[in-house]
Amino acid sequence: VQFVESGGGLVQPGGSLRLSCAASGFTFTRAAMSWFRQAPGKERELVAAISSAGGITNYIDSVKGRFTISRAYAQNTVYLQMNSLKPEDTAVYFCNAGFNAALYTWGQGTQVTVSS
Repeated sequence: VQFVESGGGLVQPGGSLRLSCAASGFTFTRAAMSWFRQAPGKERELVAAISSAGGITNYIDSVKGRFTISRAYAQNTVYLQMNSLKPEDTAVYFCNAGFNAALYTWGQGTQVTVSS
C-alpha cells in the first residue's frame, strides 16, 4: 500500500491550495478515504473523510465551509480543495484509507504553510 501526497506549498492567508493523494496497493473503489494533518508539536488529526461511493463526507468543524474532499476513481486519487486558508491550517497533510480512520502505513505527506 502506498500513498503519495502532493500539492502543498506556501500560501498567503485567504489563499487556496488543492492537495492530491495517489493511492495504490488496495482496492480504491471499495475504500473510504480520509485526509489528516499534523502541525508542529501537535498530534495528527482528522481533517475530512469521504465514503467509498463518494456520497458521504465528513469534516472537522474548523474546516467546514472552506475545505472540500473529493475522489477520482479512474486515477485512484483523493483530493482536498482548501479555500480561505488560515495560519492555523499550517501542517503536514496526509491521506489514508478509512472513514475517519487510518488503515495503513502513512505516506510522506505534503507541507502546507499559510503565512504572509
